[in-house]
Amino acid sequence: MARDVEISEVGPRDGLQNAGQLMPTAAKKAWISAEAAAGVGEIEVCSFVPPKLFPQFADAEDVVAHALAIPGLTVAALVPNLKGAERAVAVGVRKLSFTLSVSRSHSLANVRRTPDEQLDEFRRIAAFRDALPEARRPLLSVGLSTAFGCTLEGPVRQTEVCRLAAGLAAAGADDLALSDTVGYADPAQVRRLVRAVQAEVGGKLAAAHFHDTRGLGLANVAAALELGIRTFDSSLGGLGGCPFAPGASGNVVTEDLVYMLEAMGLGTGIDLEALIRVRHIVEEALPGEPLHGHLALAGVPKGFKPVVAA
Repeated sequence: MARDVEISEVGPRDGLQNAGQLMPTAAKKAWISAEAAAGVGEIEVCSFVPPKLFPQFADAEDVVAHALAIPGLTVAALVPNLKGAERAVAVGVRKLSFTLSVSRSHSLANVRRTPDEQLDEFRRIAAFRDALPEARRPLLSVGLSTAFGCTLEGPVRQTEVCRLAAGLAAAGADDLALSDTVGYADPAQVRRLVRAVQAEVGGKLAAAHFHDTRGLGLANVAAALELGIRTFDSSLGGLGGCPFAPGASGNVVTEDLVYMLEAMGLGTGIDLEALIRVRHIVEEALPGEPLHGHLALAGVPKGFKPVVAA
């Protein structure tokens, strides 16, 4: 089905990395299957990180194997380094999500590398990808974290975002995303930064990742839409945040995002009612974990008709 806007569900990865409890593997599989059945076309299902540091992703290979068996689903996985990329490719992941933080302090806290050292790590991943047989080469997507600001450093220079974006594009990134890791962005800043990065890398800037920490997540999505961004990350129930960025709570809620887009006449291919029901799987598997979202409380308005994508 053609979609006007692509929603990439990041809850099973971004949502769980900051959760206070571990979700059972069976529940993760049920969550992924239910969202795919609701029409979500892309899901970031896990992170290939050391299990000792992130026990919530110790089952990464098992979860990926399940997700890859779902017809039509784009399965993505976060890989912070070459070793993670090698593990992901070994189990058949076809879209690798790499992150590079523009903030030096956040980068050191998150991956123990400076931004430029992380750029060098991406070059190694790109070389690894390019050496694979063509049929096995995954897409390389890169998120520029803390692109709009950092709780550790405060403002982040736009020129630095553009410099690193250009470096990643030249190194072999298939597409780039601007990530508001700590919820600092506002619509005017989104317009400025998107325009500036587009001037550097053109259409390779394809996605955005916003948090609703300060209530501006959906407004920022609307601003990015004005400038041609058509892929957005979100998390069911607004789960997620960054454990290395104090106060970085509140991913954009998938249900609310889908409702806004459909209300604007932009087809997502997602069944809202079915999507809301997926929350029950998460609620049962993570008792007491706060879930957010207005649509789940208020419901779909009477007479609301979703867009039928051609």
